[in-house]
Amino acid sequence: MIFFLYIFFSFAIIKMALLCGLEGAPTFLVPIINPPFADTARPFFFWRNMMPSPDKLAQRYQRIHRQLQDLLTKCNEPVARMSTVIALLHHKFPHYFWTGFYLLKKGDLLVGPYQGPVACQVLEREKGVCWAGVLKEETIVVPDVHKFPGHIACDGRSKSEIVVPLFAADGTVKGVLDVDSTQLNAFSAVDKLWLEKIVALL
Repeated sequence: MIFFLYIFFSFAIIKMALLCGLEGAPTFLVPIINPPFADTARPFFFWRNMMPSPDKLAQRYQRIHRQLQDLLTKCNEPVARMSTVIALLHHKFPHYFWTGFYLLKKGDLLVGPYQGPVACQVLEREKGVCWAGVLKEETIVVPDVHKFPGHIACDGRSKSEIVVPLFAADGTVKGVLDVDSTQLNAFSAVDKLWLEKIVALL
């Protein structure tokens, strides 16, 4: 009985922290906050209802944006800077399943720094959400990836996706930030606004 009470109150504390926008959860709690079975099509209700409100989500993004403004002044090396962005984003949002960059190299879109399951190393040219972001030079929000023409399924658990173009100094697209979720319709105008601001820091 004591064990079950301990588990119940532990989960309640974690959920309360996330709903209140607290971000200081230590690394060892990540498997609890985002467990393997949360990656299924029907995640357990505790994790499914864990997403903060739009206002709380915006506040969390704002804090991360400020944190990155400071962190990204410490190094000018592009891969190190992108890796820092990915690490921070991936572990702060429960709806993120795969988080990474795809970079244009000699006409190919190659995987860059990422966190999550193993990625497609090279994306077939001019197909899928990432290439749409490159070709249109704008953010693409896809509520259901299985309804997106030419979707490239690197991991069948992904259900929705957001892609934000990464621009070079001359204004040309040099890659994209790609975020997948195991939930349908996981990304909103709040995600779009703040991810564009974060990518602009690079």
